[in-house]
Amino acid sequence: MPFIQIQTNKKGINTEVLLAKLSALVSEILGKPERFVMVQMKDAQNMLFGGTNDPLAYIELKSIGLPKSETKQISLALCTFMQKELQIDQARVYIEFADADRSMWGWNGTTFER
Repeated sequence: MPFIQIQTNKKGINTEVLLAKLSALVSEILGKPERFVMVQMKDAQNMLFGGTNDPLAYIELKSIGLPKSETKQISLALCTFMQKELQIDQARVYIEFADADRSMWGWNGTTFER
């Protein structure tokens, strides 16, 4: 049920390796089974931030039960990941968090509504 999408202007990324690392990280930080984690990377995008095209990233993280009280720690984990794996300065990463309602998240012919 967690979905994370990264858009970046960086080019030449080994996306297969990066996506595997990102999937494991999201599973760990959200405490959700990795079998439900979906990840997407859009690299080599035409993007500017602060008027420059220096390396940057925009991240969307959506999950059922995403706790507002933990978004600062999640932000730190994701920004640290971007700096380590893609050499993108943490100050050039924006993250949008979204808590999905169980009835509005479909899978396997149904929803996650209990």
